[in-house]
Amino acid sequence: MDSIDVVVIGGGQAGLAAGYFLRRSGLSYVILDAETSPGGAWQHAWESLHLFSPAGWSSIPGWPMPATREPYPSQAEVLNYLACYEQKYALPVIRPVQVERISRSGNRLLVEADDGRQWHTRAVISATGTWRHPYTPGYEGLDAFGGVQLHSAHYRHPEPFSGMRVAIIGGGNSGAQILAEVSKVAETTWITQREPAFLPDDVDGRALFARATEKWRAQQEGRVPDVPQDGFGDIVMVPPVVDARHRGVLVSMTPPIRFTATGMQWADGSERNFDAAIWCTGFRPALSHLEGLGLVNAQDRIDVDDTKVRSVAEPSVWPLGYGDWNGAASATLIGVTRYAREAVRQISDYVGSVSPLSSGT
Repeated sequence: MDSIDVVVIGGGQAGLAAGYFLRRSGLSYVILDAETSPGGAWQHAWESLHLFSPAGWSSIPGWPMPATREPYPSQAEVLNYLACYEQKYALPVIRPVQVERISRSGNRLLVEADDGRQWHTRAVISATGTWRHPYTPGYEGLDAFGGVQLHSAHYRHPEPFSGMRVAIIGGGNSGAQILAEVSKVAETTWITQREPAFLPDDVDGRALFARATEKWRAQQEGRVPDVPQDGFGDIVMVPPVVDARHRGVLVSMTPPIRFTATGMQWADGSERNFDAAIWCTGFRPALSHLEGLGLVNAQDRIDVDDTKVRSVAEPSVWPLGYGDWNGAASATLIGVTRYAREAVRQISDYVGSVSPLSSGT
């Protein structure tokens, strides 16, 4: 069993950002990553994915993402950046390590991997993201549907759907972007819970980050943020989505009431047949490794204090980068920095109040 000051679980953007600040803290630490290669969840994104912020606005702390050939970085360029970042700062990433369970062990935490490896630690940063916990809503008759079903977590490119009748379910950015390219090779129907909202063509991730920053500052200062109340979940008009608008495919319909063996049925009795359904319905935080500590609430979240990064129920656990409940824009490349910095600052203070680790404890 290894004894260490801090264990970071997850080697994606949030885990690497935490590592950047930890390497300057004087604390001993390790980053445990379940993936077999660098890049976190980005290595599972669809092949044509591009960010909707330029490289300079898509960086984690210390080293800006190098300029890219196109205005917005591609999936491959993000992966290369994160792999080079890990090497540049010689971050102590161990992979693949699937953390199975964390439990209390005296005044320490015991981190256990599914292969039997263990780490005794004073603090845990949980940065496992959401990719391993895709969400699909329940529908009557779903099990009877004979077509292909695929969540956006596992979608790669449109070619397998060529010539099919495909339902794209979900009104966020992933739904719009996947619809944009699948509609070029298939007959698509866009199904959304509510009418999709689109940002102006000249608004990209830079404006959204500025809004998130104002929300964060207002929280620190105890005031109401001076930002539009809407816009954070609206669809960014990246070039493929603009093209889809020109082709007239950005038209949605309300969800069905049930699935059938060959398709879906709506409340008015109408039916449509589909060969495939692509679920762009989001994710939930991947927190199963923390269930033994009793931290995960009914909303699949962890109750955090006002700083957004520290568990209320377990003061030696810091969740990082899971989305707005864990800090405005914390699930973005540029947005995670302020929360990683704060988490490490708190951990440095906390570790100083806990008796030193000794070998074999």
